[in-house]
Amino acid sequence: MNELTIPLKEDSKEHLYQQIYNYIKNEIRRGSLSAGQKLPSTRRLAEHLQVSRSTVDFAYGQLLSEGYIESRPYKGHFVCEITKLYQHAPVSDKQEKDKMEVKAAFDFSPNSIDITAFPFSTWKRISKDALMDEERNVFELGAAKGDKRLREAICGYLHGSRGVECVPEQIIVGAGNDYLLMLLQKILGTDRKIAVENPAYMRAARIFASGGYEVTPVDLDVNGMRMDLLLESQAQIAYITPSHQFPTGVVMPIGRRMEILSWAKERKERYIIEDDYDSEFRYKGMPIPSMQASDGGGKVIYLGTFSKSIAPAIRISYMVLPKPLLDIYEEKLWFISSTVSRIDQAILYRFIEEGHFERYLNKMRKLYKGKHDLLLERMKPFKKAFQIRGEYAGLHILLEDRRGWSEKELLETAKKEECRVYGMSDYMLAKRKQGEGPGTVIIGYAAMTETQIVEGTGRLKKAWQI
Repeated sequence: MNELTIPLKEDSKEHLYQQIYNYIKNEIRRGSLSAGQKLPSTRRLAEHLQVSRSTVDFAYGQLLSEGYIESRPYKGHFVCEITKLYQHAPVSDKQEKDKMEVKAAFDFSPNSIDITAFPFSTWKRISKDALMDEERNVFELGAAKGDKRLREAICGYLHGSRGVECVPEQIIVGAGNDYLLMLLQKILGTDRKIAVENPAYMRAARIFASGGYEVTPVDLDVNGMRMDLLLESQAQIAYITPSHQFPTGVVMPIGRRMEILSWAKERKERYIIEDDYDSEFRYKGMPIPSMQASDGGGKVIYLGTFSKSIAPAIRISYMVLPKPLLDIYEEKLWFISSTVSRIDQAILYRFIEEGHFERYLNKMRKLYKGKHDLLLERMKPFKKAFQIRGEYAGLHILLEDRRGWSEKELLETAKKEECRVYGMSDYMLAKRKQGEGPGTVIIGYAAMTETQIVEGTGRLKKAWQI
């Protein structure tokens, strides 16, 4: 292909790169650009559209991230093979860890967040206002799904930020994902087989197992949960984290998402649980749309939480049920009371509605990006010894050893330098045999100061003989 005629609008609210991205994405989804078709080079397209080359680079980069196109060395960019797309209307604590007997001076935890920038005075003022304005209403028993205005606020936020298609009636508010997952098991019924990513968010796997589900680990490839193993598993439900897989950091491309959606659509009893736990934090390109945004068949159950985006103590999560499951909930489980106090719901509603949540998120994105970029800069000397994975999103990265060091050696030598890093084996449902696979450790950075990141990585460099 020599050129693409894209009708760019200078007066549009969308940036030029977004217009280019959306045009090419929609052409691929409609089939106007077929699989294997070559796209014009970034230089040629930039000249043709009379825009800067960086504008086209940014648009192509987002398309690459989402799996719509692929880059072939020395050949250019080509359209990926994508399973038939669904047509739809327009639009934590991730691992329970035991405490160390002796606290490390430098704890690279992937579960902690930075609360130093939290707007305590604003939260305190909103809390006071809520108690004064709401009077006795907040002390009465509220709706089982959660207060309607909070669900409306969440609905608007999800639509604008994640492309989620829903109405407030589909949203259930609960005190953390644990409660919502247990409630979901009652909705889906017992005697179910669930496929869970391996490595995985272990807490979810334990909850499924405790509820009587048969939990089947499914290994990942570079695109996320492997389709061949999902089919072999004979599971009726797939639990996935497609926007930033925990803990590997894999972003599931559009092709794999469509394959899994097609798998779910094949049988009535099949569903996908999409855990979108830290999708707010992405440092390169635009946010990856939710999988639910591409679901036209009512097959995706969407889970989200405010524990990472606000604070762990805000034990408020939400679940978006597809219509068939919503009907079951309203028929059989309508009587289960909400597990979140109405006072907390009123405070969170005001925090969102008054614009504080959006401002705080923007502030934290900037703060975390600064730490993320510093960590990657400090990781440059590590590249000969490790493959770095999972960067540009979330609050941690992975280091995969190239030299033959085991995970145990990496953890123990780091501990001698008063550094705590986390082993991949802690997140494996199907444990590897001794010596199988490279030693892999998880490096979190959210709760660390920039000074701690600099000194801590210096100590890791010494520990691992970089």
